[in-house]
Amino acid sequence: MIGTDVFTVEPWSVTERELHLELLGQTESIFALSNGHIGLRANLDEGEPSGSPGTFLNSFYEVRPLPYAESAYGNPEAGQTMINVTNGKVFRLLVDDEPFDVRYGKLMRHERRLDLRDGVLRREVEWVSPAGQTVHVHSTRLVSFSHRSVAAILYEVEPVGAPARIGVQSELVANEPIPAAEGDPRAAAALKAPLVSEHHGHHDLRVGLVHRTRQSGLMMAAGMDHIVEGPEGTVTAMESEADLGRLTVSTELKPGEKLRIVKFLAYGWSSQRSLPSLRDQVELALASARRTGWEGLLRTQREYLADVWERVAFELDGDPALEQALRFALFHVVQAAARAELRAIPAKGLTGSGYDGHTFWDTEAYTLPVLTFVSPHAARDALLWRHSTMNLAEARARELGLAGAAFPWRTIRGQECSGYWPAGTAAFHINAAVADAVRRYLNATGDEEFERGPGLEMLVATARLWRSLGHHDAHGGFRIDGVTGPDEYTALIDNNVYTNLMAARNMRVAAELAVRHPQRAAELGIDAEEIASWRDAASAIVIPSDPDMGITPQCEGFTRLRRWNFEQTPREHYPLLLHYHNYVLYSSQVVKQADLVMALYLCGEHFSDEQKARDFNYYERITVRDSSLSAAIQGVVAAEVGHLELAWDYLSETALIDLRDLAFNTRDGVHLAALAGAWHVVVAGFGGARDHVSTLSFAPRLPPRITRLQFGIRLRGRRIRIEVHADHAVYELVEGEPLEIVHYGEALAVARGAPQVKALPPPPSWPVPSQPPGRAPTFGQAETPALREAMHGS
Repeated sequence: MIGTDVFTVEPWSVTERELHLELLGQTESIFALSNGHIGLRANLDEGEPSGSPGTFLNSFYEVRPLPYAESAYGNPEAGQTMINVTNGKVFRLLVDDEPFDVRYGKLMRHERRLDLRDGVLRREVEWVSPAGQTVHVHSTRLVSFSHRSVAAILYEVEPVGAPARIGVQSELVANEPIPAAEGDPRAAAALKAPLVSEHHGHHDLRVGLVHRTRQSGLMMAAGMDHIVEGPEGTVTAMESEADLGRLTVSTELKPGEKLRIVKFLAYGWSSQRSLPSLRDQVELALASARRTGWEGLLRTQREYLADVWERVAFELDGDPALEQALRFALFHVVQAAARAELRAIPAKGLTGSGYDGHTFWDTEAYTLPVLTFVSPHAARDALLWRHSTMNLAEARARELGLAGAAFPWRTIRGQECSGYWPAGTAAFHINAAVADAVRRYLNATGDEEFERGPGLEMLVATARLWRSLGHHDAHGGFRIDGVTGPDEYTALIDNNVYTNLMAARNMRVAAELAVRHPQRAAELGIDAEEIASWRDAASAIVIPSDPDMGITPQCEGFTRLRRWNFEQTPREHYPLLLHYHNYVLYSSQVVKQADLVMALYLCGEHFSDEQKARDFNYYERITVRDSSLSAAIQGVVAAEVGHLELAWDYLSETALIDLRDLAFNTRDGVHLAALAGAWHVVVAGFGGARDHVSTLSFAPRLPPRITRLQFGIRLRGRRIRIEVHADHAVYELVEGEPLEIVHYGEALAVARGAPQVKALPPPPSWPVPSQPPGRAPTFGQAETPALREAMHGS
C-alpha cells in the first residue's frame, strides 16, 4: 500500500513532495496523462530509473497467439496486446560532464504535482551533482485535449551558485525494453521489440519516425519539434536513425540564466493509410502545435477542464482527502475518454499495460454512466466504437450458433481475446451492459439520430442474442442457462438473476424502439412476431427464489452450494483465484464481486425495500471483493438500505484504490472502472439517483461525517445541480428548459431561478451486516480508529 504521507491533501492537485523510488511504478500510473488517444505514463524525464516505460496509442496493438493445452471449437486463436510505442518524453541532461540521475549525487528537492484543473504534470527538482554543481530542473507535461494528436513538454534547466556547462538530449525512441510479465494472470503480456522501422528523417529541430507492427499490420508515425531558448552561444544538432531521433543542445549557463526547451510531440496511426499519409499527418500536427504555442496549449487545456469541472460541480464537505480522491478519480475517467473518438476505453485507460490494454464490460457498466451524465459526447463516441465492431460480434454469434451479436468479453479491436470460456464468452451479460448503456444514453440525451441508427441496431442485435440464447421451458418460463454472471467464482450456471433481469430489460427496450421506428425496424428485418417473441421472453424470464431462506439466490441452486470456510482461509490466500482450483470456487458459496447485489442496484425496481435489505445482508457475508469492481456496487446498495457508514467505507476503498495502491497492482495502470465507481457511490448511493425509467429519480441521504454533498448532472440538454445536507436536498436547474425529476417518489418540476428544497426522510434501520473475516472494507471496521482518522484526513 501507499502510505498517507506520500501525497499531500489538496483540493485540486495530487502532489508527491519527495521522490519514492520504491513507488515509481505506482506513481507512473497515478500521474499518467492522456486524452483518450495518446497516453503517457509519468516516467521521469530522464527515462530512468523507471517502473515500466509507457507511451500508448489507443487501439494500437500487436497480435499474439493464445496457446491451449487442448483445442476446442470456438476458442479464439489470437490475442491482442497494447504495445509501448515510440517514446518522446525523454530528456537526458548532462551537467559539467555528469549525467543527471536521481540515484546519484544529492537530491535536495523533488516534487511532482498532477494539476487537476490545468491538466498537466509539473516536476521541480534541485540536484547536486557528484562533482558539487547544483541545478534546478523544471518540467511541465501535457497531453492536449484540444489537439488530439499532440502532447507537449516544457523543460527548463538553471544552474545554482556557479556557472555550469549544460547538455540536453531530447529523444524520440522506439522499442524500449520493458519489464517481463509476472506470474499473476492479470498482468499484461510483454512483447519484445514489436516495432519495425519503415522510415526516419529530420530537418531543422524536427524529427520523424515511422514504424509498423510485425503481426497486426498497423503503422504509426511519431514526430517531435522544438523551440530552444538559451544564452548566446547555445548550439543545437539533430540526428535520426531507425529507432531513434535526437536533438542535442549544448550551452553554458551562468546563475540566473536558463535553458528553456519546448518539445512538441505528435502521433498518428492507421491500419489502412499509407506511410506518406501518416508522416504528413504528424508533420501537420506539429505545425499546428507550434503555431498554437506552449501558452496556447496550456490555455485550451485549462478551458477544457474548467468546462468539465463546472458540469461535474462536485463538492464534499467533511473529508478533504476523500474529496481530493474523488476529483482525482473523475479526472482519470474524463481524460481516458476525452478524445478517444471511435476507440475503446481500456480497463486501465492509457495509464499502463495491465490487462493487455483490453476493454471489458465495465466500460459500459461503470465508466459510461459517468460519461453519460457528465460528458455525453464521450459516451456517444464510446458507443459508436462498440457499434463499429458489430460485424465482428455478429460473426462471433454465428460461430457460437446464436443469432444477433455476441460482443467480446475482452478485446482491443473487437475480436474475442479471452481464452477461458467460463470467465470469458460465457459472461454473456456484457451484451446486456452494452444495451443498457445505449438505453441510458438515449434517456439522458434524447439523441434521436443515434436512437434511429446505431442505438436501435445494437438493441436489436443484443435482443436477438438473448432470444436465441435462452428458451421457454415446459412451464413457460424463459430460461438462460449455462452462463456466467458478474461473479466469476460462480461460473456456467443457470438463470443468473442479474443476467436475466438485464436481458429482459434489453428485450423490452428493443421491442419499444422497434415499434417507435417501424420503418427502421422493417429495414432490420424485424416483424411483429419477433417483437412479440422478445416481449414474451422478457415477461416470462425466470428469477430464482428461495422462500425458505427469504433471500434471492444469485442463480438457480446457489443457496444449496457448499458454504466456504472463511474462518479457515488465510488472509494471504486472497485473491482466491490464485490459490484455489476453479472447481472448489465454482461449487461454493463464495462471491468474487457484487453480482446479485449489482442486480439490486441496476434493476432495483424488481425488489422490495425489505428484500433488498435481506439480500444485501446475506451476500455481504460471502463476498470477498477479489475484484476492484465490487466495493462501489456494495457501497451504492449499502447506502440505499441505510448502512451509511458502511457505504462510506466502500466509497473510501474504491476512490482511494490507486492513491493508496489498495489492490497492490497500480503499477500496471489505474483501475478506471473502480475510479468511475466512486462516482456511482456518490451520485447513486448518497445521491440516490436512479434511471430505471425515463424520469430521473433521487433519494439522497448522507452519512454523519459528511455535512454537505454537491454534484452536477447533464440531462437532455439541461444542467442540474444537486446539493444534499443532513436533513434536506436542494435541486437547482442551472441551464436549460424546465425539467421534471422525482424526489423520494414525489414529482418535482425544476426551473431556472427556482431551486426546489425538499426534506429528507430518516434512513431505514436494519442490522449492520458483517463481511468474511479479514475482508471488511479497507478503511472499515478492521482498521484502528487512528488509522481511519489518518486515512480520511479528518
